[in-house]
Amino acid sequence: MNKLGNMKTNITLLDKDGIRCDGRKIDELRKISLQVGILKNANGSAYIEFGNNKILVGVFGPRDVHPKHLADTNTGILRCRYHMSPFSVSERKNPAPSRREIEISKVIKEALQPSVILNKFPRTVVDVFVEVLQADGGSRCAALNAASVALADAGIPMKDIVSACAVGKVEDNIVLDVNNEEDQAGQADMPVGYMPNLEKITLLQLDGILTPSEYEKCIDVAIQGCKIIYKIQKKALIDKFFKGDIA
Repeated sequence: MNKLGNMKTNITLLDKDGIRCDGRKIDELRKISLQVGILKNANGSAYIEFGNNKILVGVFGPRDVHPKHLADTNTGILRCRYHMSPFSVSERKNPAPSRREIEISKVIKEALQPSVILNKFPRTVVDVFVEVLQADGGSRCAALNAASVALADAGIPMKDIVSACAVGKVEDNIVLDVNNEEDQAGQADMPVGYMPNLEKITLLQLDGILTPSEYEKCIDVAIQGCKIIYKIQKKALIDKFFKGDIA
């Protein structure tokens, strides 16, 4: 069996009964907690705990673009910054933006872009700030889930909410919601962002090798996971704006 050899204790990623190293079944999501509207000074905000990921998102705008030469006369623009706090990982991280953070910032922006309607706000910008307080594998998907809800909380017109989760291949099995150990030592990792109502994929990345049939199964499993997450996102928004009175 595949072991995670770079940890202090070797970990079996998938046992003979199909149970993963964190006790989940192969088709089971980690525990998700999502709160909306927790930052007073932001136009919209969300806090998500996705497994052991703890991520805070603040949205500001639409507001004037600075510097002004970046403004678009036809539409508003979307900017995203994904940042990992120095204490978010086991060894202190350099607070300066890394290549990975710059890449994930771009990925989140491009995954959110199809969902937002900014042509009614020309010459403005909507800024999305993602702060990872604790990282545990799949942080880009967790951040995308919180960022989409924070945009809705800010009142930004949207075609749909973006829901995201990662699927992977571990011990030749397709698993839902890859954790940190599976991300590091598994055979493949595929983050997927999805708009459930429009049935459109906005994010698709793959690290590893899959057969065509495994690829198709990963897409199907990811979409089912995204639909579950969408219900959690919708409930979090309803709980804020309707105080749980509407189911």
